[in-house]
Amino acid sequence: MANLNWSYEGENGPEQWSKLYPIANGDKQSPIDIKTKEVKHDASLKPISVTYNPATAKEIVNVSHNFHVNFEDKDNQSVLKGGPFAGSFRLRQFHFHWGTADDQGSEHTVDGVKYSAELHIVHWNSEKYSSFSEAAEKPDGLAIIGVFIKVGQPNSVLQKVIDALSSIKTKGKKAPFANFDPSLLLPQSSDYWSYHGSLTHPPLHESVTWIIYREPISASSEQVEYHKMGTGKWNQFS
Repeated sequence: MANLNWSYEGENGPEQWSKLYPIANGDKQSPIDIKTKEVKHDASLKPISVTYNPATAKEIVNVSHNFHVNFEDKDNQSVLKGGPFAGSFRLRQFHFHWGTADDQGSEHTVDGVKYSAELHIVHWNSEKYSSFSEAAEKPDGLAIIGVFIKVGQPNSVLQKVIDALSSIKTKGKKAPFANFDPSLLLPQSSDYWSYHGSLTHPPLHESVTWIIYREPISASSEQVEYHKMGTGKWNQFS
């Protein structure tokens, strides 16, 4: 897999991604605007089931443009099942996307409206493929849960993640991050939208079945501000 230099701004920003990664012009690219009047009910879709073992939480990592919370990538101790999936998908990591103001930041939009931020919980098809990198290139390789975040009440679960950011202030820095269950970040309502799309940043593989929860979770304005480090570009940590 080519590891070309890309960023969220400048000469290798999103406007140039199609030159670096031609798949950016594909017909299954994410994110999308979810037009609620055009959504079709699919009676074959099952409820989503997640079983995450908090003991599989491993580390929080500064990846320059963002941070990831990674999980032990062995066995099937933390999995996603149900929905449009016949088998189980193994938990790999979660991360967030945010913007420069409270009324923007989410990657997906709903009827053109953005939320303050968006959580992505990433899983891969370990039943069919031997590694995450292999699965990421296959049409049925990845499953990502998307959760919108709106400004409102403080989020005590999210605060544990925020508290760990001070320990990874430089690119490539890692710190232990143990005993965490990402399902506690999911909304109470299990209603969701699903579609087949892509990774939202290079290499932009069209390998993702998206599960987008309809109900957002809340975080305080202070939590969102800290989260995006005041710039939305993670510059302070690069």
